[in-house]
Amino acid sequence: MKNHSSKKELMLLPILLVVILMCVAGHFLLQANFQDSNMVEYMLAALPFAMFGLVIVAFKMAAKSEKDEQSEQDK
Repeated sequence: MKNHSSKKELMLLPILLVVILMCVAGHFLLQANFQDSNMVEYMLAALPFAMFGLVIVAFKMAAKSEKDEQSEQDK
């Protein structure tokens, strides 16, 4: 089993927190008093795509970290 650097794993926490905040904000904006706004409707429609983009960024960061760690072990 590999030992991972905790510093590199902690770099992904801000992305996780942003996605959690986006999810909570999306549920807040689904309230009845915000449903008449077209801008809110467009923002809510774009929310899953923004979350998906952040997940792709997190995967790329994790893959780069894994690759760097692998190259350090090979030396």
